Amino acid sequence: MTSRFTSTPTRRTVVKAAAATAVVAAPLVAGATAAVADPAAAPAFLHGVASGDPLPDGILLWTRVTPAPDAVPGSGKGPDTEVSWEIAEDKAFARIVAQGRTTATAASDHTVKADVRGLRPATAYWYRFAAGTALSPVGRTLTAPATDAAAANVRFGVVSCSNWESGYFSAYRHLAARSDLDAVLHLGDYIYEYASGAYPEAKYVVRQHEPTHEILNLADYRTRHGKYKTDADLQAMHHAHPVIAIWDDHEFANDAWSGGAENHTPGTEGDWAARVSAAKQAYFEWMPVRPSIAGTTYRRIRYGKLADLHLLDLRSFRDQQASVGSGKVDDPERTITGRAQLDWLKSGLSASNAAWQLVGTSVMISPVAFGALPAELTAPLAELLGLPKEGIAINVDQWDGYTDDRRELLGHLVDNGIKNTVFLTGDIHMAWANDVPVKAGTYPLSKSAGTEFVVTSVTSDNLDEMLHVAPHTVSLVAAAAIKAANRHVKWVDMDSHGYGVLDVDARRSQMDYYVVSDKRKQDATSAWTRSYRTLNGSQKAERVYSPVV
Repeated sequence: MTSRFTSTPTRRTVVKAAAATAVVAAPLVAGATAAVADPAAAPAFLHGVASGDPLPDGILLWTRVTPAPDAVPGSGKGPDTEVSWEIAEDKAFARIVAQGRTTATAASDHTVKADVRGLRPATAYWYRFAAGTALSPVGRTLTAPATDAAAANVRFGVVSCSNWESGYFSAYRHLAARSDLDAVLHLGDYIYEYASGAYPEAKYVVRQHEPTHEILNLADYRTRHGKYKTDADLQAMHHAHPVIAIWDDHEFANDAWSGGAENHTPGTEGDWAARVSAAKQAYFEWMPVRPSIAGTTYRRIRYGKLADLHLLDLRSFRDQQASVGSGKVDDPERTITGRAQLDWLKSGLSASNAAWQLVGTSVMISPVAFGALPAELTAPLAELLGLPKEGIAINVDQWDGYTDDRRELLGHLVDNGIKNTVFLTGDIHMAWANDVPVKAGTYPLSKSAGTEFVVTSVTSDNLDEMLHVAPHTVSLVAAAAIKAANRHVKWVDMDSHGYGVLDVDARRSQMDYYVVSDKRKQDATSAWTRSYRTLNGSQKAERVYSPVV
């Protein structure tokens, strides 16, 4: 799929830059007055620009051109349109280092990508696109450090779960305003598939989805992605930082698995395989993401010798979620990763010489159970009832529903002496800081294989909102019960919306948690609320009392 959108850059040396700028920039500068696009004009750049998947020598650039007023996302309308791009070492585009041309067509929903190589590591660049007299907004991006570089630190914004109808994307705006991020890591649920007002237990609609019906086919998914990309705060985040993204279930349908989803009815909503194919095509068209193995989002991005970032796809290969009482949660034949992906992850962790192993996992890996007794004491009863032997799971859509894969992965970390593994997670609209125990029932007497930092949602409803009660009411009781029954859980916030900022250096990895004041207000403010860190070699999370500055 990448070849459809990729063009080969023309590399330029610094010596030739002055002469080249006059030749290449001329048509772009001529269209500078069209930078703020008129929706009635054509062509136009109405969906912003984006970059992603940074490499030491390259970056992936993205945009969407509207070649005619009726060529809206998902319409299949509009002529082929030539799009040029350029990338420079300065915002004024006086020092252009690469350029290229490609064609936007209806076959790709008029989205284009440029996989630019030949760049310098750990370097900021500016980029833009042009079509006819229209000039896109300018984006800023940043390449990764050299593979063998001793990077001093790396800092990511971390987000997940952005339901358009549930509120405004203020979290994105506050991340866009930061100048200290290497990238933004999006851990899934970038879009939601529901019909307008159909989000489970939804009490209100802040702003309406397009299309208003549940998205099922390629045109639907393209239209929904296009609507998201009109949001000013989302555009600002993409313009300011490269984004590294993985998908979770709502890019397809709620609680998706390899053969279906909770929110998919084959008899009335068509074939699941066709729906997934459409969703994936639209995702790779509209997101600054390189498809990797088997057309999925599992891949690895390195930040010098400091950190390897292992990104997972936990929807394409998983077995169907187990039902309570089925006895299947501990079945070694059931998988959340698929055999090939789990082997890829294990081998990558073993082979890495980076100081930190960061694992982007869309659903929580830490076990979470209710019960006053240690899980080992209740294991016989759990087996009789068909429940997880580590305790009564709250959410079998998480790794709790696939305990054999988790057991194998954590055992691999411990048996191979792999230190400093930090799982980065979204999905559940809550913020957590956890140790990841090998045996939860005997923790902390047993080992911790790593730590996990879970970020809350950008907008998607949390517990109190879903129950339609006042904030900080039921959520406080539930959080206390979870902490009491799970000694590896250091902190949980079930009632906020916002984002995280992860800062990694040789000494520690620290997650700073930020909350927005009101997701229903476009001008919501942001404030730091908590921080947890993992010291090098400790395998445990500890609270700290100020964010990294």
